[in-house]
Amino acid sequence: MKISEVSVACGLSAHTIRFYEKSGMLPGIERGADGHRRFTPRHVEWLTLLFWLRETGMSLKEMRRFTALAKEGDAGIAERRQILANHAETLKAKRKMLEKCETVLAIKIASYGPIDDEDAKGSSLI
Repeated sequence: MKISEVSVACGLSAHTIRFYEKSGMLPGIERGADGHRRFTPRHVEWLTLLFWLRETGMSLKEMRRFTALAKEGDAGIAERRQILANHAETLKAKRKMLEKCETVLAIKIASYGPIDDEDAKGSSLI
């Protein structure tokens, strides 16, 4: 697969894919006779995981550590599992905070009453 195809498949820009490769976060990518990268389904799977780790707020430092452990094979499984478990706990805490925010916003929205012509005039600042 070409980088443009991989980009569509995993949701990352070609620029980000190149960055991850230069940062050592991708397993070996072969190049064709034309010098272009040749990605496999395994690369797409890995890049998709990286997309979601970053999308959910994992730091690049932690992603690099996770990738380095993956390159070690079975020896790094326990620590990789722990990294992902820690990240899952972080996401749970963020989800709870977002739910609280949503509740506060819903209460505030309801306090304004039903939508009417005054809403269009911007009658209230708070």
